[in-house]
Amino acid sequence: MIAPRDRRRVVVTGIGVINPLGNDVESVWSAVKEGKSGVAYTTIFDASKFPTKISAEVKNWDISDAGENPADWKYRGRHTKFAAGAAKQAVSDSGVMDAIKNPRRLGVYMGSGEGNQDFMSFAAMMAAALDDEGNLDLVKFTKKGLETLNPLMELEQEPSMPVGHIASMFDAQGPNSNCLTACAASSQAVGEASEIIRRNEADVMLSGGTHSMIHPFGVTGFNLLTALSENNDNPTKASRPFDRLRDGFVLGEGAAMVVLEELEHARIRGAPILGEIIGYGSTADAFRITDIHPEGRGAIGCMRMALQDAGLNPEQIDYVNAHGTSTTVNDKVESKACHEVFGEHAMNVPVSSTKSMMGHLIAAAGATELIMCLMAIRDNVLPPTINYENPDPLCDLDYIPNEAREAECNYALNNSFGFGGQNITVIASKF
Repeated sequence: MIAPRDRRRVVVTGIGVINPLGNDVESVWSAVKEGKSGVAYTTIFDASKFPTKISAEVKNWDISDAGENPADWKYRGRHTKFAAGAAKQAVSDSGVMDAIKNPRRLGVYMGSGEGNQDFMSFAAMMAAALDDEGNLDLVKFTKKGLETLNPLMELEQEPSMPVGHIASMFDAQGPNSNCLTACAASSQAVGEASEIIRRNEADVMLSGGTHSMIHPFGVTGFNLLTALSENNDNPTKASRPFDRLRDGFVLGEGAAMVVLEELEHARIRGAPILGEIIGYGSTADAFRITDIHPEGRGAIGCMRMALQDAGLNPEQIDYVNAHGTSTTVNDKVESKACHEVFGEHAMNVPVSSTKSMMGHLIAAAGATELIMCLMAIRDNVLPPTINYENPDPLCDLDYIPNEAREAECNYALNNSFGFGGQNITVIASKF
């Protein structure tokens, strides 16, 4: 393996999460180690008439819990509030703000989804504009929209709003970007933010992701794609990655944020170092919008790229946090890709999907799972894949079934693969 080029090193000095399993890192990590599920019947909207009636919602949390005035956040998106909460945790955890002498050396890079969808207003507009034969009168549609829609709510739907609000909260005047590469978004954000620090364009980056698609439009879209589990009778059993009886993923929501810092910058201030970002790989399947390439070429490519970037051989990886969505195709192809990358060592590499417990957080999934990797490295405990009960001959790796496992963990590889064929791998190491 080629050794990494001479470059600035990037470490993680702060972490924060708002999650279906808990509203801080230690609560979430404790639930993961215990194999708990955050899936239940949907309450955010009435899903009783939908094919999928379950989801993994954030519970018992409000923006006031982050020390913010709810009145100031009235029109801001649910996902923006989650991002603010996770960012405040991460920044507080790191203690970095006292060390920021030049705000242009502090940036924000996120993978954020769309904001609140004003479904009721849209429904009212359609009802006002449709005649008895189902024809749409655009004049009536527009008139009703001008009467109904709130411009601030419309603005807050933009995926770029969380990153703007986070920058304002912390006076981060440096690089500022948002990417929305579907389920790979926040992993890509962490990878690109790390590259910004490596290139000496910033010393500190707040990075991560946030998303909530638990709304009528989101659930309708994924139901039409037949991507969601319809195991409504057993919510906590519905997300079952790599299990032969899996029938789709469970939609989750939340946010995860990390403070990425140049190593010497962190050392000078005596910062707590939770791990180092040593490898980043990014590829595209260039195949189909909703289908992963059947041979896993994009997944194979980004894992190999990240290993090369890290200067590691495949057998040095101690744990893989899989994309592991619980869909028939993804789990089969990801398993196949792992066989290709790890070769004879594949059966010796523990692999698990924490989506089995917290559902699929879409744009926020990758950063959340990176934090689970950092916790595994810190505690030498590997998260389980719960609900693994029926082995699938096409998924034959060590999926850490149902119970967390104590094992030395120095290097953890995190996979995130998105609709559209975007593939990201990030490798974290013990420092």
